[in-house]
Amino acid sequence: MNNFNFCVPTDIRFGRGQIECLPEELTRYGKRVLLVYGGGSIKTTGLYDRVMELLKDFELFELPGIEPNPKLSSVRKGTEICKKESVDIILAVGGGSCIDAAKHIACSACYEGDPWDLVLDRGKVIKALPVAVVLTICATGSEMNSGAVISNEETKEKLEINTPLLYPAISICDPTYLFTLPAKQTAAGTADIISHVFEQYFQPNDGAYITDRLSESVLKTCFHYGLTALKEPENYEARSNLMWASTIGLNHLLTVGKGGAWSVHPIEHELSAYYDITHGVGLAILTPAWMKYVLCDRTVERFAMYAENVWDISGEDKYAEANEGIARTELFFRSMGLPIRLSEVGIGPEKFEEMAAEAVRTSGVAVRAYCPLQKEDIVKIFEMCM
Repeated sequence: MNNFNFCVPTDIRFGRGQIECLPEELTRYGKRVLLVYGGGSIKTTGLYDRVMELLKDFELFELPGIEPNPKLSSVRKGTEICKKESVDIILAVGGGSCIDAAKHIACSACYEGDPWDLVLDRGKVIKALPVAVVLTICATGSEMNSGAVISNEETKEKLEINTPLLYPAISICDPTYLFTLPAKQTAAGTADIISHVFEQYFQPNDGAYITDRLSESVLKTCFHYGLTALKEPENYEARSNLMWASTIGLNHLLTVGKGGAWSVHPIEHELSAYYDITHGVGLAILTPAWMKYVLCDRTVERFAMYAENVWDISGEDKYAEANEGIARTELFFRSMGLPIRLSEVGIGPEKFEEMAAEAVRTSGVAVRAYCPLQKEDIVKIFEMCM
């Protein structure tokens, strides 16, 4: 295994009713709270009222309307509120988009310049407000990691800010909050979890045996419980296992001993930056095409291992095993009701060249990825998705 450092300081409170600890835990940081949330679903489910009741002795400032691909304009609004109102802690109630926006606001509130500066130069992040989370969607793993992805609608860039200062102080993960999720969010979230694991699993280092086995277990959990959660939205076993899969899928545990740049995410970031599609949907479309494109003599052993250990496929022909594993992955996404072609979401070839160039420019996909990809490779992957 490669050398590694592993430290995740987030306090996870997992299970039914864990939200009851919220007043006590937030009091550790202060009484002035910025509440960050999305399109209003927390109001229809009653979660908003519960948060307001629990925090009745706090001074709350609200930032609603965080977008599914959180935008820089929302970060700027939140930053202004934090500075004006001397906010002590930011509480994100929602999924990865709300959490990512809260994280970016947290460090921007401690910076005198424009928030986008911190994305372009992470060295400028020297301080951040604490962030607390009440998780309502399992997908991004942002509740227990130090990253945040923000879209700059002016430049059409979707980039990550990442620093240990942005680990949430506490994350409340109650699987019952997933019961009311629309089916499309459950499906897209599951695809996101799976993609996170793939990005860490398909890496050049084959020596991290224990990490690979952990990754395969998380993948099997998603494939096992994804359809159950769709068919039985209030199945606690399915929801809780998917929620924990999401959290450990991107809390850096599955990167231990691995390393390397990601492949599909930087390509998808261009899709959602240009077309504002749901991140998990874009990943479901791109992932099987990427798998087919990079399958070769150098990668076939790992793809066959994936097929054998996750899908229980066996045979003498490694290529046949690998291709069957890829086919089952694509079939799973389709069975979850996800589109698997760009044409299904109204995207044509007009921006392929431009998006491919940006993916190469803004990431390490051309140098440090499992299979380095140049602009022309990414264009071909886009074309395979039509």
